[in-house]
Amino acid sequence: MSKDFTHLDKNDNPSMVNVGAKQISKRKAVAQAIVQLNKEVIAMMEGDEIKTKKGPIFQTAILAGIMGAKKTSDLIPLCHPLGLEKCAVTINKLDEEHIKIICETSIESKTGVEMEALTGATVAALTIYDMCKSFGHEMQIKEIKLLEKSGGKSDYKV
Repeated sequence: MSKDFTHLDKNDNPSMVNVGAKQISKRKAVAQAIVQLNKEVIAMMEGDEIKTKKGPIFQTAILAGIMGAKKTSDLIPLCHPLGLEKCAVTINKLDEEHIKIICETSIESKTGVEMEALTGATVAALTIYDMCKSFGHEMQIKEIKLLEKSGGKSDYKV
């Protein structure tokens, strides 16, 4: 079975997918990013937060992730602009070096919200990196991936 790239027209030029004929349905996506921090930064956690002179790192990253998800169509050239109905970012410590960021997005629309969830998780991870880099650049942003999507033509779950 041959598949075609959805973002190319019949002349192989970039094109935004026409979703005009699609049915509106409930769309949901969940994405994650894993950030490996140095142990010195993780040791600064008090409860579920790291407080710095720049402000609370995780709370700032949560806000940045939500803002990033809302701006996805400004960043990814062929994404449809969407008015997200839900965007939630959570950050949890996995172990002595890793934190996990989850971004969940949803909308009732003709197109999905996978790119918004992936962008939200990524922007939150980049914000944590930015706020922690004064402790060293040994950090790594890992495993940015889609965990789940539902609605539309097909569902997906890791």
